Amino acid sequence: MRVAVDTGGTFTDCVVLEGSRIKILKVFSTPDDSALGILEGVHRIACAMPRDSTLDVIHGTTVGTNSLLERRGARVALVTTAGFEDLIEIGRQNRPRLYDLNVGREPPLVPRPMRWGVLERTTASGEILLRPRLGDLQRLTGLIRRAGAESIAICFLFSFRNAENEKKVSAALRKLGLPVSMSQEILPEFREYERLSTVVINAYLAPRLGSYLARLGLKVEQEFSGAGALTDTGLRTKPRSPNPPASKVRIYVMQSNGGITTADRASREPVRTILSGPAGGVVASARLAQTLGIARAMSFDMGGTSTDVCLLDGPPRTTHETTLAGLPVAVPVLDVHSVGAGGGSLARVDAGGALRVGPESAGAVPGPICYGRGGTQPTVTDAHLLLGRLDLDHFLGRSFRLDLGAVQKRFTDFLRTLPRNLRAISPKSPLALASGMIAVSNATMERALRLISVERGYDPRDFTLICFGGAGGLHAADLARSLELRAVIVPMHPGTFSALGILLSDIVKEASQSVLLPVPEAGLGARSSRRQFHAFYNSLARRFESIKRKGLAELNHERFNTKRARAECRLACRYVGQAYELSVPFSRDFRRRFHSRHERAYGHAQPTQSMEIVSLQVRLTLPTPKPGSGARGNRSLHGIRQARVKIKPVWFDHHIYQTILYDREKLGPGMKITGPAIVVEYSSTTVIPPDFACTVDEHLNLRLTRYAH
Repeated sequence: MRVAVDTGGTFTDCVVLEGSRIKILKVFSTPDDSALGILEGVHRIACAMPRDSTLDVIHGTTVGTNSLLERRGARVALVTTAGFEDLIEIGRQNRPRLYDLNVGREPPLVPRPMRWGVLERTTASGEILLRPRLGDLQRLTGLIRRAGAESIAICFLFSFRNAENEKKVSAALRKLGLPVSMSQEILPEFREYERLSTVVINAYLAPRLGSYLARLGLKVEQEFSGAGALTDTGLRTKPRSPNPPASKVRIYVMQSNGGITTADRASREPVRTILSGPAGGVVASARLAQTLGIARAMSFDMGGTSTDVCLLDGPPRTTHETTLAGLPVAVPVLDVHSVGAGGGSLARVDAGGALRVGPESAGAVPGPICYGRGGTQPTVTDAHLLLGRLDLDHFLGRSFRLDLGAVQKRFTDFLRTLPRNLRAISPKSPLALASGMIAVSNATMERALRLISVERGYDPRDFTLICFGGAGGLHAADLARSLELRAVIVPMHPGTFSALGILLSDIVKEASQSVLLPVPEAGLGARSSRRQFHAFYNSLARRFESIKRKGLAELNHERFNTKRARAECRLACRYVGQAYELSVPFSRDFRRRFHSRHERAYGHAQPTQSMEIVSLQVRLTLPTPKPGSGARGNRSLHGIRQARVKIKPVWFDHHIYQTILYDREKLGPGMKITGPAIVVEYSSTTVIPPDFACTVDEHLNLRLTRYAH
């Protein structure tokens, strides 16, 4: 049995695959210890598993992300080439806020007393000029021990060319028994500052994520082996099941690149999990787009704390240029853009009387007011309930009743507490406040969608929005109207769609190598030029084979069967003199592909300009079991009237409309709904405004389109 778990700010989503059947479950997250919420969800969804079976738990985690954002990582000792100890603090000349005279920088993850330089030197060509001396390493070991370090990061100049000195220092420091992050293993690529930042982040996260995954694996194994779980005090509890299956438990972790890996590797390389959660939704969206024959799509994942968007023009793209908490992270991650807009985003009025929503969130505790868990400040979820778009009795499959009375009272109190000088320009009624909150939240998410489309040379009118997340269906139609999108697709089980993507993800191993090679000029039919390029191409193919063999050997060491492994080879290219590069597939026409992509990204191309290859990138993929994706039109239905739940007043565009609620479980292929309408289901709610219509396709997806004007 394979169970995917996606931990979010408000809910923990679980999806289980039993043969070709999918079951879903949402439980409240447990911020103090997310392992408790996961254990609850896994137990409830997998308690009926057969005895003596294997339980695979595939986890999308936010532990690394939150640790970095909240600066709650390990005490790191940084070891680098002597004279370069301050590189982590100097960084680059880039200024995100060019005209801010009072800009302040966050302190580096490693303070100055925890940085040490080693007398060593490797040239740009990989030649060792100076090797570390044994006496220096012995003194360094003592200094790090006395400094109370919890983790070690090692990054030397040009170690991506020759890692001999890094390996020697690493061997000496591993005797301390601390996690050691070596740049040659984490990111063997050029650009010293980005490589240093990435390996420091890895060391900063390794102890916490490692202990978390070890604790999670132990609790799940004890729960399902019948041994009972251990409490924080060391006392063993009774197992929840009187006769639990004696199962083998394996823990896997979702990576930021859209693939899964073992818990052991994730513990050693936690920097690869910093965007673990959003990656699952992108994987599921790409598979759905392929199933439906949609060439261009944008994934839109709106959860409790944030919204994640990604442009899909073919397979999901990865990028090596990501920042998190203001720090560069150069490992490959899916090209996802996130904004602080979710169902739990809090409302406030600024000093000028303008309404603001987010990025602060109510989270799981206390959560929105309507959850009755102590929330007092209006959230987007509360606004939808007040406007009638959420229904009191149809939330989480009728297992949880929302508190409308508390929302009405708190919205009124919120308006009364505004300063008198702001009351004249701020919302004057709870309904106006709720409507304004939705509009502000929509504007934030619209900017995110424009950033990944218009700002990258794409016309959003050519794209379909694949909408999911617990709150996605509440906003998708409004965004489609603003951007004039082709259509909106709301898949089955949208509230757990990211967890489904985690379940669908393959095992992935990424490897790269910096080369900095000039590309032979494209001759005008000259035979010598063709021979030269042919030899160059073959030399690249041999380098790729070497990288693939090393990656397959590592997967074999982790006991994976690599017979069905697929390899995707890509080149990071640029024009000579540029400081940035674009990734294109490795093929004989890679030059043409690069010029084409450069023109789309930057509006121009220079086919006569000399090119160079910066790095070689290999992605090894091992397929995992997938559920069937055929049509699901076998529901026993008598007509769309059977799907009607009730009629209720709902606020749209400053008017109250009598709106029909439909039960999605009773909707079948070919059925059509005209707005205004609301479709309710266990994991989410979909709003169909008065100017939209909705059709159920053969796979039971909801397809929303706007009436022609």
